[in-house]
Amino acid sequence: MIRYAIVTASDKGSRGEREDKSAPVIRELMEKIDGKLISYEIVPDEETILEETLIKLCNGDRVDLILTTGGTGFAPRDVTPEATRAVCEKLVPGLGEAMRQKSLEVTPKAMLSRGIAGIRGKTLIVNLPGSPKAVRECLEVIMPALPHGIEILRGEASECAR
Repeated sequence: MIRYAIVTASDKGSRGEREDKSAPVIRELMEKIDGKLISYEIVPDEETILEETLIKLCNGDRVDLILTTGGTGFAPRDVTPEATRAVCEKLVPGLGEAMRQKSLEVTPKAMLSRGIAGIRGKTLIVNLPGSPKAVRECLEVIMPALPHGIEILRGEASECAR
């Protein structure tokens, strides 16, 4: 089982002015790899709040995986990658690269996504885009690697070569 959290970065969502349509897609897909939702939060696009939320989930709630959605574009208030980078000890560039590569098959605008992935302690943090369609595309492409990555972080797997 993968214990995971969803953090939606949205000013309007945090004020109750917009329905979060990406989180249900994440939940649906995570069920396919035995994911157990531990926490779901909608926070404003504020770097400090995002950092505090990520740290709390990594340190306090002991989740294996945090999937963020939103805040990865070019808008002035899109700061999810910056908050993620600030709290991570290691970056995992392959996940962001794989998501952008898959999305580029659909739209050239995918190269404008700034989402990253990284590790804090024993938690993997992955930035997903904000739209439900893009969340599905991106999460589906990285899902096959997530269980093994989580096993390694937990110390349950040591060999990656076969």
